[in-house]
Amino acid sequence: MSQGGAARNAARPQDRGWAWMVLLATVLLQALTLGFPSCIGVFFTDLQHEFQASNSQTSWFPSIMVAVLHAGGPLCSILVKRFGCRFAVMLGGLLSGVGMVSSSFCRSISQLYLTAGLITGLGSCFSFQAGVTVLGYYFVRWRTLANAMASTGVSLGFTLWPLLSQYLLDEMGWRNTFLILGGILLNCCVCGAIMRPVELAPGTPPQPAKPAEEPERRAEGARLSNGASCPHPKIQQQPRRIACLQTLQKYLAFDIFCQNKGYQIYTIGVTWTMMGFALPHVYLVPYAIHNGVEERRAALLISVIGLINIFIRPLTGLLSGHRVFTGRRIYLFSLAVLLCGLSNFICVISAEFSVLILYCVMFSISMSGIGALTFQVLMDVVDMDRFSSALGLFTILESITLLIGPPLTGLLVDITNDFHYVFYNSSFFLISAALFMGLSFCALEKKNKLREASKVPLDNPPRHQYNEMPAEPRCGSPSPPAVVYITSI
Repeated sequence: MSQGGAARNAARPQDRGWAWMVLLATVLLQALTLGFPSCIGVFFTDLQHEFQASNSQTSWFPSIMVAVLHAGGPLCSILVKRFGCRFAVMLGGLLSGVGMVSSSFCRSISQLYLTAGLITGLGSCFSFQAGVTVLGYYFVRWRTLANAMASTGVSLGFTLWPLLSQYLLDEMGWRNTFLILGGILLNCCVCGAIMRPVELAPGTPPQPAKPAEEPERRAEGARLSNGASCPHPKIQQQPRRIACLQTLQKYLAFDIFCQNKGYQIYTIGVTWTMMGFALPHVYLVPYAIHNGVEERRAALLISVIGLINIFIRPLTGLLSGHRVFTGRRIYLFSLAVLLCGLSNFICVISAEFSVLILYCVMFSISMSGIGALTFQVLMDVVDMDRFSSALGLFTILESITLLIGPPLTGLLVDITNDFHYVFYNSSFFLISAALFMGLSFCALEKKNKLREASKVPLDNPPRHQYNEMPAEPRCGSPSPPAVVYITSI
């Protein structure tokens, strides 16, 4: 091999060598970050007794953590663009660890909102999303496989965190446990250190300025060099407003929401789904303990959900990728949401441990479908060149309902003193969202067929048509995406 070829291979480590170490680090990152909120239910009863807090007050703590984990995507994207993925992951690990260590010294439930909720949630967001982004630079040919393997980390976290947390809680109490968990989360910094930047090939020219930006820069440089007098304040503020609007347009695609009916329906449906989706994760362990199940066995319930996810989620992803489901993945997603809602009625029937195990199996299977299809369907309804912008608005809206869902349900439980309302509420939101998405897309599809039958010109297709968009980049497209922040359920 020539020296030039050897240099190019050394500068482009994609799909080989160190890339697989980066993948291993990303698996661990997802277990540490996305899997971590699954263990919060283990501490729910102890925190209530410690701070004399209601169900609603206690549930704000995990709700803030999960909401910030999802809503911090645009901020993480800016951070990655400015400082790189390695810095973002290590900063996230530091914030997560400091947040949980600080939580061990909290004297009120409101202090937990800041330390464990906001700081740990934001740190988890930075580490997770920057870790997913770096895979796009280290993998080209095997990018789909790498992302699928990385997602198994979430299921591993769901399986191991509750068991570890319950063991530590029994041995040393919740304060010392939070201290140890903070130390474990600092391992995100080690994962970030592994993610060294991908170097460009020797002789690669720097990225040129965009043509639209050059006249503005020249004009600005001329004003500065000539010592021209400062323009009127109103004239000076106008470019800033335009820049602000362009930033919002880049990270929050309101234009897509207004123009694309498929994206509009799907975003509203998923946002409504999240009102009920998070409730079993928060309240299942307290519900089991309230009905006489031993604490260790109650923590095992969440681990059962995670263990089944490890096997079912990849199978669901492979099944949905079959050409039979091309153009129909939204209906598979709606079916998974519907089954998830119906499974909640199992808990209403009985709170015996064997019945709760059956519920966990059914809930986990349907949850795997939701997790595997959420972003695949979003890629189907939005052009890939606007996917990052569409994802920004999508994650922020769903984070709002993730934030308010558990506390509102906790308030209802406090008023009625009946945990059954947790599962009634969850079923209502999930079933209604599934019916809304399925029926709306069916009506939209019929409307598009009627338009085609009325001989709509081919060069002017309907603006709101639901089409399959290619999830993989074409052969001629640049390999890594700019900065795409991705969340997982």
